[in-house]
Amino acid sequence: MTGRIVVAMSGGVDSSATAALLKEQGWEVVGVTLQLYDHGAAVCRTKTCCGSKDIHDARAVADSLGIAHYVMDMESTFQADVIDPFADAYLRGETPIPCVLCNQTVKFRDLFQVARDLGADALATGHYVRRVDGPDGAEMLKGVDPNRDQSYFLFSTTREQLEFLRFPLGGMPSKDETRAIAARHNLPVAAKRDSQDICFVPDGDYAGLVHRLRPGAIDGGEIAHVDGRVLGRHDGIIHYTIGQRKGLGLGGGAPLYVVRLEAESRRVVVGPREALGRTTITLRGVNWLGGAEADDVAVEVRVRSTRPPKPARLTRHADGIATVVLDEPEEGVAPGQACVFYRGERVLGGGWIASAQ
Repeated sequence: MTGRIVVAMSGGVDSSATAALLKEQGWEVVGVTLQLYDHGAAVCRTKTCCGSKDIHDARAVADSLGIAHYVMDMESTFQADVIDPFADAYLRGETPIPCVLCNQTVKFRDLFQVARDLGADALATGHYVRRVDGPDGAEMLKGVDPNRDQSYFLFSTTREQLEFLRFPLGGMPSKDETRAIAARHNLPVAAKRDSQDICFVPDGDYAGLVHRLRPGAIDGGEIAHVDGRVLGRHDGIIHYTIGQRKGLGLGGGAPLYVVRLEAESRRVVVGPREALGRTTITLRGVNWLGGAEADDVAVEVRVRSTRPPKPARLTRHADGIATVVLDEPEEGVAPGQACVFYRGERVLGGGWIASAQ
């Protein structure tokens, strides 16, 4: 099938190669770049996405390919749906994933509407996942290259969205292949470095951003051992995340890790590595992409984007709540992160980690 397709163009090599591939396949490609934040503080920061230089690069790629290109101002929406929740999550002692929120709201909600307004037959992104047509509709699979697979960040994609989406890079064996496509089409971003930082925190100072957005909300408190001993003080729980070992400022002795963050009492609780293990996870906001299966199923789950999937039992409840019981304890399970369900290569959905025991 070909027709009109909107490509989300960030100015990076992935989305640029996606646009080139689709044009090569005969699609009428329309590029859309989202201006997501006040890029004045991040001008020419090459490790971020969607700043002013990236918008310029996306336009240059579109000109090179001879395709239409639009820039959509989404700053206010991005602030309300991504940046503000990001700050509030840290104050609750959570470890947020803004890229998932961005996919869930600005990209796979607002950009969908833009694509439909433009009369598109599909929306494409440069994510490294695969979409296949199964017996009951579109299914999401992991990217072929395990080092590039981005399925963890797309767990909240709905069935309706998946029907409309295309992911041309999901079958690429490596990033080198993607760069080769960009080079073959003489795209000006073929050698551009990958984005690494969160786009709206170009200097990497998350705590500074939270402090600016929520002045006075960052207070110090105790650092306590799981056995109750007070070991020291900290200057804000936003500086810590579950599983953290470095930067605790507690001196020598046996290694200690952040076991939990108690937002109400502003307490950071630390303990030995064995205290990190969790087997039972409660999830909220669960999105199910599997079939009409029982509410209690065997799956593999990933609790961090860098972790391999582990065997578990998933029980889905009402109102988007679910319980995951892992076969073996998993370390560093942090509220605010995602827990994504798999069966082999297929993505069955996922949810937000609310708590773990």
